[in-house]
Amino acid sequence: MQEILLLCLGLVLSVSFLVLLAQKLKIAYPIFLVTAGLVLGFVPGMPDVQINPDLVFLIILPPILYDAAQNTSWKALWRWRRIITVMALGYVLLTATSVALVSYYLIPGFTLAQGFLLGAIVSPPDAAAATALLKFIKLPKGLVAILEGESLLNDATSLTIFRFALLAIASNHFVWQHAVGGFVLVVISGIVIGLIIGFIFYAVFRWLPTTANLNITLSIVLPYLIYLTAEALHSSGVLAVVSGGLFIAYQNHFVFSHSSRLKSNAIWSALVFILNAVVFFVIGLQLPEIMQHVRDGELAESLVTALIISLVVILVRLFSGLFSSVFTRFIGRFITVAQRRPGWRNPVISSFMGMRGVVSLASALSVPLLLPGGQAFPNRDIILFITFVVIIITLVGQGLMLPWVIKKIRPQFIAGEKPNEQQILEIETQLYKAGLEKLREKYAEDIKNNPILQNKHDLYDFKVQLLTGEGPGEKIGRFKKIMIDVMEHERRVLHSFRKKRGYDDDVIRIVENRLDLEEERLEEESE
Repeated sequence: MQEILLLCLGLVLSVSFLVLLAQKLKIAYPIFLVTAGLVLGFVPGMPDVQINPDLVFLIILPPILYDAAQNTSWKALWRWRRIITVMALGYVLLTATSVALVSYYLIPGFTLAQGFLLGAIVSPPDAAAATALLKFIKLPKGLVAILEGESLLNDATSLTIFRFALLAIASNHFVWQHAVGGFVLVVISGIVIGLIIGFIFYAVFRWLPTTANLNITLSIVLPYLIYLTAEALHSSGVLAVVSGGLFIAYQNHFVFSHSSRLKSNAIWSALVFILNAVVFFVIGLQLPEIMQHVRDGELAESLVTALIISLVVILVRLFSGLFSSVFTRFIGRFITVAQRRPGWRNPVISSFMGMRGVVSLASALSVPLLLPGGQAFPNRDIILFITFVVIIITLVGQGLMLPWVIKKIRPQFIAGEKPNEQQILEIETQLYKAGLEKLREKYAEDIKNNPILQNKHDLYDFKVQLLTGEGPGEKIGRFKKIMIDVMEHERRVLHSFRKKRGYDDDVIRIVENRLDLEEERLEEESE
């Protein structure tokens, strides 16, 4: 037990140091961690660190999906529902089919069912990789919403294909009609299970006397409970977690107190970060172990095959994106679409965001060693090796090229999209107006007799005049810069009270928390 604890602590400390180094070098940490893992994996004496697929599917994946769902916009999902559905379903099916056909003709002894198994493994872009990288690059909000929506839903498609391909290999029998019917049933049941359990927890949050700490505890339990329930019922745990997470996210402001939301955001952010970071690092460490299983003399041939399949994965996504753009322009003549003329820029950039990651590797590792009859699973080692190469090419290769591609192509900003600054300005103006109206309508007498209320009324009035006047942006920016400096000075004065008798540390922490919240709000609005 002590050795396992030391190994976990060593992993977390190593990952933390590498993330600091990645920030210093201004490289997205998923790319840097995978590369560092690759290098360290060949260092003599490095302990073997293997990913257990159950660890990924049962421990790591549910909270990552739930957190991504919590931070996804219902409005954006509905607005871009057609293209997200096409990408999460159509792109994955087309990629899986293309990989199946190419691998069938390229690899001696490879059956079509094995090809579909490999295609299902490498077809879905990774939600964790997409979410992590989107924080480091500037893209139009609509394109970000599409990529996030796709990454949430495509795992369900790929894992369903994976199940049926695995069944076909094990039983040597496959019926397309059963597969299609089973896929539809898995999708619908997964969504329903997630919504039912999400509603049960919503009722607990809404009508029982929970506290902030209880809310956070229950929210951590929720994705695991949803996932395990759905999988036990042979449904899609991925879709169940996503649908349940989206439902709770939409009710968030009605069932949680401000304290719950502040604490929950901090804890979930740290939890998902460390899960993502550790798993990306361990992905890189897998290479020596995987290479050992490739038979002597076949490494060069296997590498060429893996590079060809990687190219197929990239080109199919690029073709799918450009074809979708052309089709959208055509179909837009007959139905209402979110964007009538998508152009070619955004589809090309979204193609470069098709990075594979932990789900692909976990799926490959979950391929059994033996068939039900006791025979060795055919071509398991080459499936693992190809999967790993595809992950490295798409995650590290495309990830490093992405900033250059964005700079050269220049993404097309979608008509009608308001910048964050403008949205904040308009919303806050309306909130201050609403506050003024309520104060004047209901508390006019209190304002006259209460200097504190009078001061608040005047502050609201001043902010409305400022925000509705000409050129408020420059004044607000200068105000924020000055106030952050002022609060830093307040914080230094606050810490001087630690040396004075009669002032308790817990009281000082309360005041410091107030300063932290104010500064956090100013910095968020400045981004």
